[in-house]
Amino acid sequence: MQPSRQSELELIKLTKRYGNTTAVDAIDLRIPSGSYCCLLGPSGCGKTSTLRMIAGHEDASDGDILLGSRNITVLPAAERGTAMMFQSYALFPHLTAQENVAFSLKMRGVAKAERLKRAQDLLERVAMGGYAQRKPAELSGGQQQRVALARALITEPSVLLLDEPLSALDPFLRIRMRAELKRWQLELGFTFVHVTHSQEEAMALADQVVVMNNGRIEQVATPHALFNAPATEFVARFMGGHNVLKHNDQTIAVRSDRMQLLRTPGRSSDALNATVQAIEYQGSYVLVSLGAEGDLTASDDLSVMLQEAEFFNAPFEVGTAVQVSWRAADAHRLSA
Repeated sequence: MQPSRQSELELIKLTKRYGNTTAVDAIDLRIPSGSYCCLLGPSGCGKTSTLRMIAGHEDASDGDILLGSRNITVLPAAERGTAMMFQSYALFPHLTAQENVAFSLKMRGVAKAERLKRAQDLLERVAMGGYAQRKPAELSGGQQQRVALARALITEPSVLLLDEPLSALDPFLRIRMRAELKRWQLELGFTFVHVTHSQEEAMALADQVVVMNNGRIEQVATPHALFNAPATEFVARFMGGHNVLKHNDQTIAVRSDRMQLLRTPGRSSDALNATVQAIEYQGSYVLVSLGAEGDLTASDDLSVMLQEAEFFNAPFEVGTAVQVSWRAADAHRLSA
């Protein structure tokens, strides 16, 4: 099964309105062919509405959706060249794994022997060949996910759409399955568009992360660029691991692991006096939460990430007065 070469996905001024509410506000986005793209943001940011418009499960209020050289904005879902893998997996409980995978081919009139063979081939590909005759209730969550993936792939889509596919799994299985998703995407060569509210998930999977907020795109970047150079205050806060500060009439972000923590408060113009509010041991590092004070105003409380050995060599205690500082080179300027 070879993906179409014409699988670059482009959204042009794509808009979704529900009555007087604008869920997706004239967004422009280009997703390269064969890439793994994550739409990331909090609940209500517009990411799922965007995915459903691409899939054809929601009508666009305005704008265009291009897949390769085709404008698919008003095409029925079955004619778009996309396939959707739902959060709930939506497997038919009365059908076997093989019958679930073959179902869409049955609806297209493909002969029984051929559709079952193609379904079995795909189940083998996702390491589920030995479970072909089991029904969903006889499968684990991870096994059901593999069946749902095979069912989506049997239509040979150019773009696979995934709606929070890992959210129903326990933490251990979630890590294992996201590694499998990335492996499948690389092996199959399809364009994957994956909706998630998990920063960790997006960072682990994506070639391209699209951070959304209030129906608009805040930033599009690689995971590395996004974490090291957040464009806006919202992105810095949402991604976590950053302190957002007001400094010399500018808003800046400094990574928590780039902050220095000293025991003696001082009067440096490039430092903050603060008080230790909480200490959380995270294994390889210790997260120290601080309440800032003094002339240099922070927009909210601060955090400093210290290596485990550094912290336990000379531990801090809650209530300790400290000074927190940073190198100018580690400060990244933010837009509003």
